[in-house]
Amino acid sequence: MVITEASFTPEYQRAKICSNENGNYTVNSTYHSNLKTLLSTLTSHTEINYGFYNFSYGQNTDKVYAIGLCRGDVEPDECRTCLNYSRLILTQFCPNQKEAIKWEAKCMLRYSNRPIFRTMETDPPFRMNNLNNATDVDEFNKVLGELVRSLRGKAASGDSRRKYDSGNAVAANFQTIYGLVQCTPDLSSQDCGDCLDWTISEIPRNFKDKVGVVLLKPSCNVRFEIYPFFDHTTILDPVVPPVSPSPKEKDNSLRITITVVVTIFLVLLVVLLIVISRYFGRKQARKNLLPDEDEHDEEIQMVESLQFDLDTIQVATNNFSDSNKLGEGGFGTVYQGLLSNGQGIAVKRLSSNSGQGDMEFKNEVLLLAKLQHRNLVRLLGFSLAGREKLLVYEFVPNKSLDYFIFNPTKKAQLDWERRYKIIRGVARGLLYLHEDSRLRIIHRDLKASNVLLDEEMIPKISDFGMARLIVADQTQENTSRVVGTYGYMAPEYVMHGQFSVKSDVFSFGVLVLEIVSGQKNHDTRHENGEDLINFAWKKWQEGTITNIIDPSLINNLQNEMIRCIHIGLLCVQENLSNRPTMANIALMLNSCSITLPVPSKPAFFMDSAATSLPNMSWGVNSGTTISSQSTTKSIQESANEASITELYPR
Repeated sequence: MVITEASFTPEYQRAKICSNENGNYTVNSTYHSNLKTLLSTLTSHTEINYGFYNFSYGQNTDKVYAIGLCRGDVEPDECRTCLNYSRLILTQFCPNQKEAIKWEAKCMLRYSNRPIFRTMETDPPFRMNNLNNATDVDEFNKVLGELVRSLRGKAASGDSRRKYDSGNAVAANFQTIYGLVQCTPDLSSQDCGDCLDWTISEIPRNFKDKVGVVLLKPSCNVRFEIYPFFDHTTILDPVVPPVSPSPKEKDNSLRITITVVVTIFLVLLVVLLIVISRYFGRKQARKNLLPDEDEHDEEIQMVESLQFDLDTIQVATNNFSDSNKLGEGGFGTVYQGLLSNGQGIAVKRLSSNSGQGDMEFKNEVLLLAKLQHRNLVRLLGFSLAGREKLLVYEFVPNKSLDYFIFNPTKKAQLDWERRYKIIRGVARGLLYLHEDSRLRIIHRDLKASNVLLDEEMIPKISDFGMARLIVADQTQENTSRVVGTYGYMAPEYVMHGQFSVKSDVFSFGVLVLEIVSGQKNHDTRHENGEDLINFAWKKWQEGTITNIIDPSLINNLQNEMIRCIHIGLLCVQENLSNRPTMANIALMLNSCSITLPVPSKPAFFMDSAATSLPNMSWGVNSGTTISSQSTTKSIQESANEASITELYPR
């Protein structure tokens, strides 16, 4: 067995095994072609809705079998993202082995040239443990044993869609133990129970004093910690077994069928009339609130269940008091609030005099209501009452990235490990928007102030008011109205109104350079008044790229920092076709063994002597209207960022 080192999830870096026992395949062979075909369809099957996938492709000795399994608390979109990462990484690091397996914190992927379905296997195993020891080992293990045995019984009795259970128990000193167990659902209840029993038995033998252990097997896994690491488990629809009709029932079946059909038809007719009546009534009511709505406004009906009562929001924010104000920008003010159930919220109150407020509101409701990802800020609901247009988000306590990264004192709280996690988290969020969500979305305003940090400093991309939804296979779109923030926008977008996923890649590259350097792109502290992109490119050519690294960072991980600068320069290349996709960027960030291409000349924002917005060197017509209005930002910041809100290209 060969265990490789790189992985999408840091704590699972080595949880990847390439097996040579069943032989290797050659590039472009039939087996290789079958493997690529099988993995390319990995997340397109309906079984993935339950977090499980098993399929095969090919014939005879070139047939490939694959199993994908997501943790029972993982939502379908996040499951697809995890399996797609595993697919890319596993084929990268197991380039010619016919059998391989990869574990992540939230999913597992394995493939082989032999049948692996409905077969209980405990080899090869992978084990990790927390370095801390329990204070009262006997009491801890007693409570732990009762917990995992209880979970084992419930998981083994699961149906063919999911064999998973999680829970917690309190040990000595009020210490809570969190645990989960899982089997691949294709196993029988007996095989699942046997696999879990075998795995659980390793705990007292090898980890009897540890407060956290991860035991991974091809057919099952067990994990426990003294901190919560799983979410609420979604409930599956009950399986209704088929019932064979009796002879008498068969005789009456025709009569019953006719009666049921006629009844259903009449009910549907009445329901249809009611729906049509309510639809036109609600549509007319929304026209009074949003007179400029277009054909996409009808989609707001999809999120009507998320509507908050205005009184509820007023109570939560103390009637939008200044003491609850979090930030203020061109399209409104953000307030902190607390619902009656104790949940913290952030309320974006759109300005009544903002010409683009309606557009911002509709965009964020229609897009965010459909997006669920760890690295995207979550929309909880909205409120429409008279002229009040409110968006209600989850409260993210640590403000935005710019509040830390550009502050000489507070940036010290972001060591390199945290900054690197932020870079990778933002990359995962953008990859989800571009490729893994049900929609294909271009953010168009990615910047440090639109990256929020939660209590664990996990980044969450926010502010989707400027985002655009494009067709899945569409590569580019044009607009006559360019919106965004100066310093982060790609040149083809500003010059020609052309935006694509590569526009977001450009913004991501600027953000990466800012995170590594601790300076804004348009900061005047660079040499000769250069922006950060020019400054980094100059130092790259001189071979002194380390000069742009934030001096507050410890240099023992300098190679990793230089690699991030290299990725940032690849993202801001002038020719958009040379910029990598977010999928490629994710691989670059998670694997140091991947060789990076040499970057070409980046897009330049201004002449070296220029320091103000009107001196842009892209040749925009003199009649262009440029505003210094900024989007929502942290109230603690003293300097305003310039945003382009109305800009008509040549």
